[in-house]
Amino acid sequence: MNSLDGIRVLDLSRVLAGPWCTQTLADLGADVIKIERPGSGDDTRSWGPPFLKDAQGQDTAEAAYYLGANRNKRSVTCDIAQSEGQALIRELVKHCDVFVENFKVGDMARYGLDYASLRAIKPQLVYCSITGFGQTGPYRERAGYDYAVQGMGGLMSVTGERDDLGGGPQKVGVAVADLFTGMYATVAILAALRHAERTGEGQHVDMALLDTQVAMLANLGSNYLVSGKVPGRAGNAHQNIVPYQVFEVMAAEGAPPEQRDHLILAVGNDGQFAKFCAVAGHPEWAQHPHYAQNADRVRHRAELVPLLEAVMKTRTKASWLAALEAAKVPCGAINTLGEVFADPQVQDRGMVNRWAHPVQPDLKLVASPIKMSQTPVRQTLPPPLLGQHTEEVLSEVLGLSPTQTDLLRGKGVI
Repeated sequence: MNSLDGIRVLDLSRVLAGPWCTQTLADLGADVIKIERPGSGDDTRSWGPPFLKDAQGQDTAEAAYYLGANRNKRSVTCDIAQSEGQALIRELVKHCDVFVENFKVGDMARYGLDYASLRAIKPQLVYCSITGFGQTGPYRERAGYDYAVQGMGGLMSVTGERDDLGGGPQKVGVAVADLFTGMYATVAILAALRHAERTGEGQHVDMALLDTQVAMLANLGSNYLVSGKVPGRAGNAHQNIVPYQVFEVMAAEGAPPEQRDHLILAVGNDGQFAKFCAVAGHPEWAQHPHYAQNADRVRHRAELVPLLEAVMKTRTKASWLAALEAAKVPCGAINTLGEVFADPQVQDRGMVNRWAHPVQPDLKLVASPIKMSQTPVRQTLPPPLLGQHTEEVLSEVLGLSPTQTDLLRGKGVI
């Protein structure tokens, strides 16, 4: 039994923000029917390399990107540009609780698949639109992509090394505007489903990447609105906490001379700072009027950080980690992805799933992070074949016969 058993989602989204939302709903047990374009499918099916390799070591058409955002779904092909394809979607809507799309503003209305049209068919429908800039406002008709939104939404202005150290704007290594929008959309859909349960009334959820990016500025957005001061880039340092950044440490014994090693020191309060000072052999820093309290450490950052940089280079990463962890001072290594997936904690938490894929019998993919004691998440392979479940869904949900589906296939509708 899963949390969202009995909830059916019609997913007309592609690439990342929408699929990330519907993948989470599918993890929680919803029956997600992924509608894909006949012949090509979700754009990310071809976004590689890397691609899965077959038994001969040759690339297949299965991109790792697609596999990372589409587990637990059923793939159905349908050409919504054709009137019969639009009719098929409208019939499926009658049997669904949630509809998710990330088309440009106005596109769904052209197909008769906008919220107003589908609400007339099913008033309880929760309809979620995900776009770059939302359904309203002067930018509503623009195409919005994660990279551009990270820039427009201020994230790149506070990400990267300081200008005086030769830095410049830097995007985050993964598409965080897409991912956060997908997660906010998931939360909004669950709330809308609760409302529909109580009232029988569905609603339109309007999610925009730019809105999400502005919201996730979090404390930096609040800092600006409260102070009026535009924050700059701080590299790996924290804008409001000191010391809370990356420090270079002594290279491990036997390492080549050019190798540099680093450690994250994340002191969150004055007590932890005092513990760090004791471990570092400088208990007097914790009593210094410029350093005793965090607000003073932030004000005197330029004075304190060079002292810390010097002392951090006197010991290796392993030595610091052991001593700081024993003293309960937050710290951490900077792992490569190889080190991440080899980490015993990551392995113990089951963050890698293994599946027998048609072209790779031992396929490893990242698992859902959700852990629930009574209703565990679902874990099934992303549909490897485009349209793999078309006949199954049309028969199960709409009661179409093989003859009817053959007719639709002959017309290129599915």
